[in-house]
Amino acid sequence: MATADLSRKTGVIVGDDVLKLFKYAQDKEFAIPAINVTSSSTVVASLEAARDKKAPIILQMSQGGSAYFAGKGVANDKQQASIAGAVAGAQYIRSIASSYDIPVILHTDHCAKKLLPWLDGMMDADEKYFKEHGEPLFSSHMIDLSEEEVDFNIQTTAKYLKRAAPMKQWLEMEIGITGGEEDGVNNEDVDNNSLYTQPEDILNIYQTLSAISPYFSIAAGFGNVHGVYKPGNVKLHPELLGKHQAHVKEKAGSKGDKPVFLVFHGGSGSAKSEFKEAISHGVVKVNLDTDLQYAYLTGIRDYVLKKKDFIMSQVGNPDGADKPNKKYFDPRVWVREGEKTMTARVQEGLVDFNTANQL
Repeated sequence: MATADLSRKTGVIVGDDVLKLFKYAQDKEFAIPAINVTSSSTVVASLEAARDKKAPIILQMSQGGSAYFAGKGVANDKQQASIAGAVAGAQYIRSIASSYDIPVILHTDHCAKKLLPWLDGMMDADEKYFKEHGEPLFSSHMIDLSEEEVDFNIQTTAKYLKRAAPMKQWLEMEIGITGGEEDGVNNEDVDNNSLYTQPEDILNIYQTLSAISPYFSIAAGFGNVHGVYKPGNVKLHPELLGKHQAHVKEKAGSKGDKPVFLVFHGGSGSAKSEFKEAISHGVVKVNLDTDLQYAYLTGIRDYVLKKKDFIMSQVGNPDGADKPNKKYFDPRVWVREGEKTMTARVQEGLVDFNTANQL
């Protein structure tokens, strides 16, 4: 089982436990869904899904999601809301995750060049937490400089990995652009060739980063696009990931067939066969966001449509003009309906990625 070799079986895991879990995932050919969370409600919906499917889970916050955690009324001109929200979200997840009896990787999502002050602020919090507890606040972060020149991308990533290494903190990086639009980053008009990472770049990254720390993963582009699009509009080539692994193994002299921990971005709307093939080539993490946003909405939407006549006023409904409606408009009722439908969709991903019943 996935937790057999982990020093911490439940709650937020860090360092060697993250490495062991990802290695186990490669060996058993499953990937862990990374769920973008923006509130305590989306956190518990995700944790509930993983608990009930006996699976590990990755909870991640984007820069915009972090700011939402802090509150939309907080200024963010210097990333202060995103930093404060990320830290608050991390502390909440740490406090509640162990109640679900599953291992949780606490991660942050895409950090482009213009958002590096956000990453700096979170790593300040990591180092402070490390001094007090012997581990970073977050299990891992993602730095995404895929829109920059390759050399700048690799060298800047290496600089941040050097900062993370003493804490045994994981760092995910991206090479090759993920198309589409997410969280204010729009790559809908990029050249399609930019969506496919070259094996020489993967080798360069692997050799540069592995000299610093083993705690890193690569989100390599193989035609990935954020969002959900009509079938046929997105051309994924997960077989390229196998070629990347073979190239690194040959040139770096690696013993295993899958020396690189790979990440699948833009997972919403992809075919199950594409997930399966990508996972067979060493993908250990699959991002899910768009599908889950819609899933969360559907529960609330359907509740509102079904109970419309009971939520138009505080008093008075089809059962009587003097009947109170509090039990219908209480946020705990209709928000819970969104949690249920989101939980069901996360569980679907856990089955699709072979994550279910790995604990």
